[in-house]
Amino acid sequence: MKPRLRIAILAHSTNPRVGVVHALEIGDALCRLGHEATVHAPDASGAGFFRETRCHTVSVAATPVGRNVADMVETRIADYLRHFEPADRRGFDVWHAQDGISGNALATLKERGLIAGFARTVHHVDAFADPRLSALQARAIASADRLFAVSRLWCDRLARQFDHTPHLIGNGVDTMRYSPVVDAADADLRSHLNLPAGAKMFLSIGGVEKRKNTVRILEAFRMIYPRHPSCLVIAGGASLLDHDDYQADFATALAASGLPDGAVIRTGPLPQTLMPALYRAAAALVFPSVQEGFGLAVLEALASGVPVVTSRIAPFTEYLGGDDVLWSDPHDTASIAAAMASALEGHPAMVARGFAVASRHDWTTVAKAHLPAYVALTEAAYA
Repeated sequence: MKPRLRIAILAHSTNPRVGVVHALEIGDALCRLGHEATVHAPDASGAGFFRETRCHTVSVAATPVGRNVADMVETRIADYLRHFEPADRRGFDVWHAQDGISGNALATLKERGLIAGFARTVHHVDAFADPRLSALQARAIASADRLFAVSRLWCDRLARQFDHTPHLIGNGVDTMRYSPVVDAADADLRSHLNLPAGAKMFLSIGGVEKRKNTVRILEAFRMIYPRHPSCLVIAGGASLLDHDDYQADFATALAASGLPDGAVIRTGPLPQTLMPALYRAAAALVFPSVQEGFGLAVLEALASGVPVVTSRIAPFTEYLGGDDVLWSDPHDTASIAAAMASALEGHPAMVARGFAVASRHDWTTVAKAHLPAYVALTEAAYA
């Protein structure tokens, strides 16, 4: 029989960001495979994780901190170190960080001889102006004994930059949670957002961020609005990073857009129970990112039967075929606008292909892809 592993998975927060979603999903999948997974995260709100889980979860006490990102990162690393100082909290066979905060905490625990080694998933690498953040990001990657990446794009970049070949694990989607099947949450969502019945809605996921290309999404929406009156819903945005300058640019662009009140709705983070209904309410997911690790929202939209407007760049071109989505040039507003307008025409064959794409990406397969590296870590620890 294969050994039952006790796996500590560490995320940067309890909020519904991609790395946290990924951590909880692989934690649940590992438990279904017979392992014992526990997902940890600093919990600044005290509200716990954003959804119920099959795996164990631990909310790590989070020290109050100001808005400076470097100070916040260093504080959260210290919070993790404080949490794992007692030996009875370190009863795991495998340690796995999902981000730079937890990666630095595990690197320090390793330096102190309190753990033997750790794995790190790199979803993408940020460009930081603050040298402290750049150094911490590099340390969290270089110090890992095993690296995971969700796309070939980032496998190749990490191999070149860190001379450390990652394991390609991919990404998944829960097609029971995200589907076209309407339930009570659909009416709750329209009430929550005050959406008129039958209103066409474009959906952007991830809040207002530069790498999400939100200003160009707004500009593209403004271009098509006179011919296609609709609304743009921008959901999410629970980021630990500082996006204030870009959000100010977005506010300026919105004020100058001439769009009527209510045409653009920023929801902030929504309850997880409403997210499947949010996708179903959309005429299209508009996701022309300029940088992604994978683009998890794309799979969630496809599983929900929703056309997707996305960027004709990697990593999207790795797992999407030529007719699976509506492609755009993320640096060309007119290209994004044309794809958005096309989405309103209806694409039943594309929707059917989207279901097929989603069905090929399940979380159990992603979890299994981790196991050879996990076993290698345990063997090295007990060698």
